[in-house]
Amino acid sequence: MYQTDPPRSPKDVLPTMYDLPSEDPEEPGLPDQFHLLQPRLLDETFRPQNYPSDEIFVASGLNLYYDPRHPLWHKRPDWFAVLGVSRLYEQRDLRLSYVVWQEGVHPFIVVELLSPGTEKEDLGQTLRDIKQPPGKWEVYEQILRVPYYVVFDRYKYEFRAFKLHGGRYAEIALLDSRFWIPELELGLGVWRGHYQNVEQPWLRWYDGTLNWVLTSTEQESQRAEQERQRAEQERQRAERLIAQLRSLGVEPDVDT
Repeated sequence: MYQTDPPRSPKDVLPTMYDLPSEDPEEPGLPDQFHLLQPRLLDETFRPQNYPSDEIFVASGLNLYYDPRHPLWHKRPDWFAVLGVSRLYEQRDLRLSYVVWQEGVHPFIVVELLSPGTEKEDLGQTLRDIKQPPGKWEVYEQILRVPYYVVFDRYKYEFRAFKLHGGRYAEIALLDSRFWIPELELGLGVWRGHYQNVEQPWLRWYDGTLNWVLTSTEQESQRAEQERQRAEQERQRAERLIAQLRSLGVEPDVDT
């Protein structure tokens, strides 16, 4: 490629998300139901208090293009979040892919859901063929330098968390299968409960009071239950008042 003087930025000369492929129908490992539902729960409960919602981008199974020297190289994280970027590409379009040299901001956290076919690569236990693109671990740790990396074993329902320290990932000691991320004012942990009518352990976010962040459906159910309780309390209060009036020989005028 001809080099201009002064050099033009990669944003100007390299392909954008409109130019790069957004899917590969021949790629193995099509998502199963767990790979569809678990990222959705992470989406629904990811609400950092110190970032406005329109400056948070989350995605699952989206091409993440990371190397301007090899513009076609990409990974497809099971879930990742980027902070400080518009929810929409250039504040107008839904993203086809996430192209680092166009966006200018790297992911803050990546979550991979382990399966037998991807476990070794997800944990950085494979040897790289120098003729092939680097594995996920190398990309997240050494190229993108993602501050937090989480892997969740969907069969054992166990997860491990890593934080970038001194250029390498160091494993975080978990307490009750949870860990707190100060930069987000949120924590991530394993919760056992019903989601989409399926009961099992799930990864989800919790707040500073150690309460799980509610989904919109849970919030609606909570509001409905609170309203039911208020109505019941009002009914009981009215019944007590009627009983008191009758004990004084006063027959209250009430609708029957």
